[in-house]
Amino acid sequence: MTFVGGALHTLPFLVSDLHLALAIAYIVVAVELVAIAAIRHRFFGTSWWLSMLQVVGGGALVFATAWIFGNA
Repeated sequence: MTFVGGALHTLPFLVSDLHLALAIAYIVVAVELVAIAAIRHRFFGTSWWLSMLQVVGGGALVFATAWIFGNA
């Protein structure tokens, strides 16, 4: 599943227009994060809101780290 998740949000970059590829990748990543939260809710019994907070919060931390190191 790690391979599938990683492949799904890199596939949009096969589109030649960078801005369109980024927009598609943002949408794909958002759907992936919601799917991860739903899986955690369903199989681990985590409340929906706590699961969303943890998964989206983790995604935000990854984004912030990439932004900081990308601009270094």
